[in-house]
Amino acid sequence: MKSSRRKAALPHELGPAAASRRIYNKESGEFLTRLLPGETHTTDDPKETIVTILGSCIAACVRDPFTGVGGMNHFMLPESETGLSNTNPCNSATLYGNFAMEMLINSVLGMGCPRSRLEIKLFGGANFTQGPAMIGKKNGDFVLRYLANEGLRVVAADLGGRYGRRIHYHPASGKVKRLFLMGASEKRAEEEERRYQASLRAVPEVGSIQLFD
Repeated sequence: MKSSRRKAALPHELGPAAASRRIYNKESGEFLTRLLPGETHTTDDPKETIVTILGSCIAACVRDPFTGVGGMNHFMLPESETGLSNTNPCNSATLYGNFAMEMLINSVLGMGCPRSRLEIKLFGGANFTQGPAMIGKKNGDFVLRYLANEGLRVVAADLGGRYGRRIHYHPASGKVKRLFLMGASEKRAEEEERRYQASLRAVPEVGSIQLFD
C-alpha cells in the first residue's frame, strides 16, 4: 500500500529553489533540510531533520507528538502589521514573528494536528551586543507573549545569552540538538544574519551540545 504524504502548500515554505539545501546523510540515514531566515518548513517524514543557524533570530519548533508531524520557522524581527519593511531586502512577511508563527502553526494544524496536541520548543534570541536595540531579547519576549496570548504551552525554551546557536530539530521524535557557536563560528553566524538572502553555509560544530527530548 502506498503511503499518502501530506504537504502543506504554503508560499514561504521551502520550494524547488531550496532543493540543494536538502541533503541525505548516509551516516545517520536521514535527510537534513537547511532553513534560512524568513522560511518555514513542515514535514511528516520520520527520517527528516531540520537545521538552522540562529543569532538574534528565533526558531520555533512545533509538532504533533502523536503523529510526529511537525516543522520549524526562522524569523528575524518581532512583528509587523504589514510584513513589509523599507530596510528589509527580503521584503518577506515571514521574517516577522507574528507572520512566521501563524504560518507554522497553521501548517502543522493543516496536516491534521489538533491544536490541543501542539508541542512547542523555542530557540535563539542571542544578543551579540548590548544597547537599546537588543533585537534578540525583543524577539524572545515577543514569541513568549505571542504563545501565551494564543493559549499555547511551551515545553522547552533556550533563549537569550550572547552566543549564536545551531539547531537540529527532528520533528518525528521532537528531539533538538543545540550547539552554541563560538569564535569564528559566532562571527559567521553574525554575518549570515546580515546577509539573510545568502545560502546557509556549513558551520563547524564548536561549543557545548545539549539535547532537548
